[in-house]
Amino acid sequence: MKKWFPWAIVGGAILIGLLMGIGTYNSLVSKQEVAKTAWSQVENQYQRRFDLIPNLVETVKGFAKQEREVLTEVTRLRSQWGEARSAGNIAQAQEAAKGLDGALARLLLVVERYPELKSNQNFLRLQDQLEGTENRISVERRRYNLAVQDYNVAIRRFPTSLMASVLGFSRMELFEAEKGAAAAPKVKF
Repeated sequence: MKKWFPWAIVGGAILIGLLMGIGTYNSLVSKQEVAKTAWSQVENQYQRRFDLIPNLVETVKGFAKQEREVLTEVTRLRSQWGEARSAGNIAQAQEAAKGLDGALARLLLVVERYPELKSNQNFLRLQDQLEGTENRISVERRRYNLAVQDYNVAIRRFPTSLMASVLGFSRMELFEAEKGAAAAPKVKF
């Protein structure tokens, strides 16, 4: 046997290991970017809602002057979401969005007290757009969670987990509903 043959085997094994490592790294980067892109889509829908809220609030204000507390809360949470998004803080943006979900639900329940508002065409159009946006948000949150789940599973599987920890890939957080979100909001009369 030739002297170079064992070195060729060792070199081949190193090359195969290197190629596998590069493939694993690229796969993790791809999964991480898919998850980040999915979050961006959630933010796009939040932005749509963010843009609709001032019109909805102004329409409701004219009819429901005594409902200032709910309107103020919606406006405050909208601002918090905008600040968190500008700062790039996903966790804060998620928290503000959760709060905004509840506040908008309370706002729409308040509307039930004002039959003339419920028949106003501007309000009906805004409400339809907001409901459509809420559905889109729900779909995009689901897609985000699926992408994050795929990424998180990938970084935890052996042997990828070894490489993921060495290269600094860390677990991403799923979007979770606020505690008590399953309960219908209560409107004070």
